[in-house]
Amino acid sequence: MDNVVTEETTDDFAGVPPSVQPPASYPKWPWVVAGILIAIGVFIAVAWPITVPYYTLSPGPVYDTSDFVTVEGGTVSDDGELFFLTVSLKEANIFEYAAAQIDPRVDIRERETVRPIGVSPEQLRRESLAAMSQSQQDAIFVALTQLGYEVTLIGTGALVIDTVPDAAADGILLPNDVIIEMNGQVVAFRDDIINQLGDLEIGDLVEMMIERPDEGSEDFDDLSVEIVLGPHVDDPTKPMIGILLDNNTPIVEFPVEVGIESQNIGGPSAGMMFTLQIMDQLTPGELTSGERIAGTGTISRDGTVGPIGGIKQKVYGAIDAGARAVLVPASNYDAAVIAAGDDIEVVRVETIEDSLEFLETL
Repeated sequence: MDNVVTEETTDDFAGVPPSVQPPASYPKWPWVVAGILIAIGVFIAVAWPITVPYYTLSPGPVYDTSDFVTVEGGTVSDDGELFFLTVSLKEANIFEYAAAQIDPRVDIRERETVRPIGVSPEQLRRESLAAMSQSQQDAIFVALTQLGYEVTLIGTGALVIDTVPDAAADGILLPNDVIIEMNGQVVAFRDDIINQLGDLEIGDLVEMMIERPDEGSEDFDDLSVEIVLGPHVDDPTKPMIGILLDNNTPIVEFPVEVGIESQNIGGPSAGMMFTLQIMDQLTPGELTSGERIAGTGTISRDGTVGPIGGIKQKVYGAIDAGARAVLVPASNYDAAVIAAGDDIEVVRVETIEDSLEFLETL
């Protein structure tokens, strides 16, 4: 009997009362996964606001111009649409930059080529809105002139918004200066300066006549200044003055009241399509013959359609909108054809007349 191990002795050895079971064993991997996911979430939340020195260009919204343009006595077409195209330009964070590397619809631009060092986003936006404002006035001028109206649009100079730090004009021109002459040629609008730069080179001397506000009064001082052109931040082979420009208040007399509400969209590239929409509302029938037509291009007062940026993204936007054809400036045509493939017809235009001739074929 002394050698018999009783049940009580066994319980004492195990250290567990007979009525209590050992705790269940749960797998640890869900906790590990949850911890990893939380860590990733925290990292994304912290890193998302951190931008890299690049902008991304992706297809932007596509707009029906009839939603933006109102013409006194005009009639909006019941069928057919004239779309203008946009690009979404965004300062990228590290995740957007990485995604853009593998997305064929998105392009990447160095920050300095979009917004030079020292230029604030607000300054850049103001100049972009100024370009849109001029494109609207030019579109009205061209449309009414094409239709035989007597119109008056007289520019009073280019208004300096600000200068680019360390650029050629920095310290020479000041905000609110009005440039009225450049190299002996009258400057009526901001684009007069842009157009003259096309014939100049880096290192050329530019002479300007400016009106500078006299501090403390409403008078202006007439001054002559000289600026040596430096390299452009976007293309070092081209010259740059280094100024952000708006139009000084022009003298406008249009015989037909036309309103264009841009809804804070900037840039000049909707000019051609605004022109066509105004003409469509003031002429019998429909320019589009019931088709959905997209397009992009600046408009000059002589009816010339000028080049734009982001053509690839805009063509993708036209395709997504289901447009029959896309009108593009001549200098953007080759790139547009590559982006379009077989998905949309690309129409090369140099002037507003080219656009009208195509629309007549529909």
